[in-house]
Amino acid sequence: MRLDKYLKVSRIIKRRTVANEACDAGKVQVNGKIARASYDVKVGDVIEIAFGARTIKIEVVSVNEYAKKEDAGSMYKAV
Repeated sequence: MRLDKYLKVSRIIKRRTVANEACDAGKVQVNGKIARASYDVKVGDVIEIAFGARTIKIEVVSVNEYAKKEDAGSMYKAV
């Protein structure tokens, strides 16, 4: 699954266009490297996102094409 879609489906970022813009701006890293929106997310990847002064770091636990609101939090865990 593409990185921008994963960020949207897991509800880390609310809209796919915003996720795409964050990737284009270099604010998203996967496994320590700046990633493009087209990066193929795999289980075990560590994603780091810079939100202004705050940075969040998560590990991918599962990759689902669709997730309900209740299931979105189980797609990743905070590192």
